[in-house]
Amino acid sequence: MDTKQIYEKVQEHYSLAANTTSNTYGHKVAKAFGYTEDELEQIPKDANLGLSCGNPSAIAKLKEGETVIDLGSGAGFDVFLAAKKVGVNGKAIGVDMNDDMLERANKNKEEAGAENVLFVKSPITKIDLTNEYADCIISNCVVNLVPEHQKQLVFNETFRLLKPGGRLAISDILLKKELPDELKKSIALYVGCISGASRVNEYEEYLRNAGFRDILIVDNKHDLNVYNDTPRNDARSSCCGKGCAAAASADDPLVAFMSQSKHLDFNEWAGSFQVYALKSSS
Repeated sequence: MDTKQIYEKVQEHYSLAANTTSNTYGHKVAKAFGYTEDELEQIPKDANLGLSCGNPSAIAKLKEGETVIDLGSGAGFDVFLAAKKVGVNGKAIGVDMNDDMLERANKNKEEAGAENVLFVKSPITKIDLTNEYADCIISNCVVNLVPEHQKQLVFNETFRLLKPGGRLAISDILLKKELPDELKKSIALYVGCISGASRVNEYEEYLRNAGFRDILIVDNKHDLNVYNDTPRNDARSSCCGKGCAAAASADDPLVAFMSQSKHLDFNEWAGSFQVYALKSSS
């Protein structure tokens, strides 16, 4: 898969997600990955699209008055939660490259009257914000979608954007073991957050190369099969779910693979991880 093809399919997949709704599905997925009922009641109901693989706010330690950036903010789910935590004197900024997601996010912002929220159109490999802008940067199940040769750029950008002493809190899918070739080559599994995922040691290397310290990467042991096991009432393909086969062509290896195995266990290959790292204050 070349870089252009990857980005085209990712855009196509998440435009579809932005234009469909299944609030019950999104709620169940969010609960499975650690969000509380109280948190889910605080956000616009159309901000949660069921695309999470963890809860970065749980480890972000956000404080009143801080500035937080969410990389790959989608419809604004984690941005609105962060905005509540940093309060009216703080700022919560969502960064996304998908026009349909940004349209939905801004509609949610208007309906919620969230004056401390801003959405910015940008790839997360080169973000149009000034140096040392944020106290904290969060992200949820997005870095895995960046092509491997560009992933280091994401961590370099987060380091540049953080103030001295700032922190990075990410929820992401990482591989537990090497994928077989038929899964590695699947564009459907790529947009579904699996075949583009890094190994833990690779993620740590990206962070260290960018300049981060005090790196902590922990497997949450969440069940990735929740995407498959939770009923939904729309045609949207979810992150990691078998519905992601909708993004595949007829000759995609994943189609043949799934026809042979109706119960692909995503937990065998990957896991939901929490990643925390600091930028030195000196």
